[in-house]
Amino acid sequence: MANFESILIYGCGNMAGAMLDGWLAGGIPASTFTVYNRTPKPVPEGVEQVNEVPTGRDFDAVMIGVKPQVLPTVLDTMEPLVGPGTTVFSILAGNELASLAAQFPRAHAVLRIMPNLACALGKSPIALGSSGLGEEEKAEITKLMEPLGTPEWLEDEEQFHAVTALAGSGPAYVYRFIDALAKGAAELGVEPGTAQRLATAMVEGAASLASASPLTAGELADKVASPGGTTRAGMNVLDEDGAVNALMLATLTAARNRSAEMAEEARAKD
Repeated sequence: MANFESILIYGCGNMAGAMLDGWLAGGIPASTFTVYNRTPKPVPEGVEQVNEVPTGRDFDAVMIGVKPQVLPTVLDTMEPLVGPGTTVFSILAGNELASLAAQFPRAHAVLRIMPNLACALGKSPIALGSSGLGEEEKAEITKLMEPLGTPEWLEDEEQFHAVTALAGSGPAYVYRFIDALAKGAAELGVEPGTAQRLATAMVEGAASLASASPLTAGELADKVASPGGTTRAGMNVLDEDGAVNALMLATLTAARNRSAEMAEEARAKD
C-alpha cells in the first residue's frame, strides 16, 4: 500500500517547502504533490496549490506541515482527509506516534520524519519512525526519502528527542559556530566579510572531507593537529577540561529536554 503517487502537503512552510524542493530536485514528478495553504504562497512550477481544504479526494499520504501548536486548531479539517489508504507524515517535533495515531484513527499508518532544511539540497539526515508500516512499506519510505539526504530508521521512539536536538536543531549550532569563528577572525584583524566567507568555506570543506573519510571526526581533528603546531595550540583551548564536549552536551541536553516537554504538552491535549 506504499506507492506514494499522491501526497498532500497540508501547510507548506519552511521545512515542508524545503522537502518539496528536495523531492522535485531528486526527480519526483511535481504532479505527485498537492499543497494546501490557506493563504496562497509561491510554489514550484507544476505543483498544484489549493486554498480550500481538498475534501472528497484520496491521497496516499498527507504530510502535516503546520507548526505543532497549530495542529489542534486544524485537526477537524485534516482528519477527514486521512482514510484507511492514507499514511500520515509528521514533521512535528514532540508529537509522538501514539498521539498521531489517536488524532488520525482511520489512517493506514503514521510516520514521524525529522529532517532539517538541508533536505532542499539532498544533504539532510532524515530520522524516521513509524507505526503500522510493514518492512516493504518501510523500504518504499526509504526510497522516497533518499532524495532528501540520509534516511535513518529509529527503532526506539524515545531516541527522537536526542536526534531532534542533533539532526533537527544541529544546523543552528553549526551556523553559530561559523559565526563565532568569523567574529573571532575579525577581532584578530581579518576583514569581516572575508572572515565570514573563509569560515563558511572552511566548514563546508571540513564537513565534506569528514563525510568522505573512513576516519572519525575526532581522528581527523588529531590528524590535522601536528604536535607543537598552530592547530594543536587552538585545540588545547577547546580540549581543556573537556570544554567543547561539555558545551555541546549541555546544548544538546537543553534541546532534547525541550523536545520531551513538547511531547508531554502534546499528550496532555489528547
